[in-house]
Amino acid sequence: MTKVIIHGSKGRMGQMLIACGEKMDGLEIVAGVDEGDSLAHHLADCDAVIDFSLHNATAACAALCAEHGKALIIGTTGHTDEEKAEVLKHQSAIPIVWASNYSTGVNTLFWLTRKAAEILGPDFDLEVIEMHHRHKVDAPSGTAASLGEILLEVRNQQKDALRHGREGIVGARTDEEIGMHSLRGGDVVGDHTVMYAGAGERLELTHKAASRETFANGALRAAQWANGKAPGLYNMQNVLGLE
Repeated sequence: MTKVIIHGSKGRMGQMLIACGEKMDGLEIVAGVDEGDSLAHHLADCDAVIDFSLHNATAACAALCAEHGKALIIGTTGHTDEEKAEVLKHQSAIPIVWASNYSTGVNTLFWLTRKAAEILGPDFDLEVIEMHHRHKVDAPSGTAASLGEILLEVRNQQKDALRHGREGIVGARTDEEIGMHSLRGGDVVGDHTVMYAGAGERLELTHKAASRETFANGALRAAQWANGKAPGLYNMQNVLGLE
């Protein structure tokens, strides 16, 4: 039995994690904590903490998990480089699963995105389009950022090749740039498309999420997987055995 604490329990994902956790075999939600609650007070009773809180709260959560030897699953997005560095200091002490998206389908999209970019080569222009609900505070989404990182890695390019939107007389598209576009509206859970545009043909890989349940179940599965793992930094590809 894997005992789990939900950090950020009052948010949309926190509530979904609790609901899904109650139905999952081999897992028990022992506590839900949010702003103003004491995470440290509950840590002795758990095996892993799932963090779906705020970007500026993850580092403190990671420090407490490292202090108490608890696995950490991070689903929060929007971290600055400095915040990421603070969290990663603890990867030598505990297993950390850090994924921008815990959906099985999206992680399959990550795999397909890499393969398509490798097969199609430099003659295809690359664009990433994502859409989320009107309440999402960060852009691009963590998933879109991961897709961009995959494409940059395949093309052996630096982050400044990403082009976040276009406005005005921007000139012809360069061969190097990778477009990144964020749409916001309504109650969209999460849509992501990677477009490969070539001469006379276009390939689009798309994933659309209809419920947050898919993300919650994936994060809970990651917590079960991480329980007892050696310290280190892992992702959902590791959990699913895709790498």
